[in-house]
Amino acid sequence: MFKYVFPIVLIVASNVMYNICQKSTPGKVNPFSALLITYLTAAVITVIAFYFYETKEGLLESFKGINWTSIVLGISIVGLELGYLLAYRAGWNISVGSLVANIFLALALIPIGIIFYHEGFGMNKVLGALLCIVGLILINK
Repeated sequence: MFKYVFPIVLIVASNVMYNICQKSTPGKVNPFSALLITYLTAAVITVIAFYFYETKEGLLESFKGINWTSIVLGISIVGLELGYLLAYRAGWNISVGSLVANIFLALALIPIGIIFYHEGFGMNKVLGALLCIVGLILINK
């Protein structure tokens, strides 16, 4: 149960801190300077955490199995970080901006999950997606 629930708790807790930090980043700071410090901090934590993860290979050996996804993920993360920072600077409220972005994200991932990952999408999920769309309309009125 822990292995199932813990990742979601980690995601939610990290997203709360993430959005608070993005909303609180000073408006006069160059967004790329802020991102550079963010990624340097993340890199240091990642290198330290690497040594606490059970593995039989060393740091350099572990790069053998990496493919294009890590590079594209890096590009995606920069877009994500910059997008949230600019959204908050443009005036989005912390309580609405993240909600709107995540609802659109969930809706965008539906066809990807169905087409590329052969995930099921029953009537209850269709109704849930429709409720998300109704929620988007209500939130933005």
